[in-house]
Amino acid sequence: MKKSDYAQWSKAATEWSAEYLNNIDQFPVRAQTAPGDIAKQIPDAPPEASETMESIMDDFARIVPEGMTHWQHPRFFAYFPSNAAPAAMIAEQLAGSMAAQCMLWQTSPSATEIEVRMVDWLRQAVGLPEDFKGVFQDTASTATLCAVLTMREIALDWRGNQEGLSNLPTTRVYASTRTHSSIDKALWVAGMGQNNLVKISTKDDYSMDVDELAKAIKEDRENGLLPAGIVVCVGGTSMGATDNVREVCELAKREGLYTHIDAAWAGSAMICPEYRHLWEGAELADSIVLNPHKWLGASMECSAHFVKDPTTLVKTLAIQPEYLKTYGKDGIINFSEWSVQLGRRFRALKVWFLLRAYGLEGLREMIRNHVTWSEELCARLDACDDFEIVTQPILSLFTFRYKPSDSRVELDELNRQLVDAINDDGRIYLTQSVHDGVFVIRFMTGQFDMTHDDINIAFDTIVEIARGLNSQ
Repeated sequence: MKKSDYAQWSKAATEWSAEYLNNIDQFPVRAQTAPGDIAKQIPDAPPEASETMESIMDDFARIVPEGMTHWQHPRFFAYFPSNAAPAAMIAEQLAGSMAAQCMLWQTSPSATEIEVRMVDWLRQAVGLPEDFKGVFQDTASTATLCAVLTMREIALDWRGNQEGLSNLPTTRVYASTRTHSSIDKALWVAGMGQNNLVKISTKDDYSMDVDELAKAIKEDRENGLLPAGIVVCVGGTSMGATDNVREVCELAKREGLYTHIDAAWAGSAMICPEYRHLWEGAELADSIVLNPHKWLGASMECSAHFVKDPTTLVKTLAIQPEYLKTYGKDGIINFSEWSVQLGRRFRALKVWFLLRAYGLEGLREMIRNHVTWSEELCARLDACDDFEIVTQPILSLFTFRYKPSDSRVELDELNRQLVDAINDDGRIYLTQSVHDGVFVIRFMTGQFDMTHDDINIAFDTIVEIARGLNSQ
């Protein structure tokens, strides 16, 4: 393809995208293909000669959509959302056209300075104080890894990166049993080891038992171990579990431990003041992560990582060979020193477009609708004698299961079959979890363009398929 052909095919791609988005509700939400169906349509070897864009685009349209799970579908109720608001998509096209590597201020001053401003716009939007600065990481997993590395280095007096961990005290991190698996993985990657992530049980409200946390920290110190930090959960993936942020952070301050809040999903809802009680005390934390690419509409990847003292993050992660130094410019920020990644995309552009195109009030209305509609569906299912609400809505997430009195199948197995049957049907997409040893079905609203009608379809689909399954 010649550069002179770019406008033609860029227009063709835009037209395909617009038609796709306009008709996305006609697709089954989850891909209905079997393993290998897509791969067998792709040649085993790469082409020696160039092919026409016509044939490439034809193959794309014929092969790819059928094998995609459609995350922008208005009835995507699985996992957490991965939204892409149209304004953010436009920004991604523009960023892709420039194809900048935004690792240093000098490699793209606009990217760096807009990122500084957009992180601060988000800070203001969610009500955090001015002493928080931040960076856009790719995902919350990376932000949490950066936080774990920072708490490790602070605890070890900055010796870990230089000396390795083998001859240093064993460092410990604490989190509730309901936190995300990314915290476990962060301990792996940080070289601290799975066994040094201390899982603290939760109370009846699913928050971390702070008395047990204090006891675990005390016992570790007595046993010669080195407590390093605490990961605080706000809106856990399984059913929305949320710790008492203030209580945990106040304990951490007394113990001299670093605190990181994982609010990857729920943090976006803090643009609505009425939901901020969920992380009351967040201003006491050392770092916080929330994902605009989940609930706000900034397409993947875009994770806002707020830090109270950026010097600790930079001291942990910055490495400055001569070829990465910038001379003659004072007071600049090189965001590659705030992350594991050296190469960085222009993530801030889509946040700039997003916040301007919809405004905070537009985004607040969307989130409030999602919460209201989820609560409505929960109430409708609860009114059915053959359904059980296992956990009540936390923001827009709740869990339930089908529990007919005359079931001929063990209930966990019946609900496994129900999830599969719903997803094979294609009208909606749900996922499952295990809550306190019970198999449950998760329901979460959050897709950017969904409407109230989609909630009605969800109710009808769940009830119809469940009762049909039990009658077989």
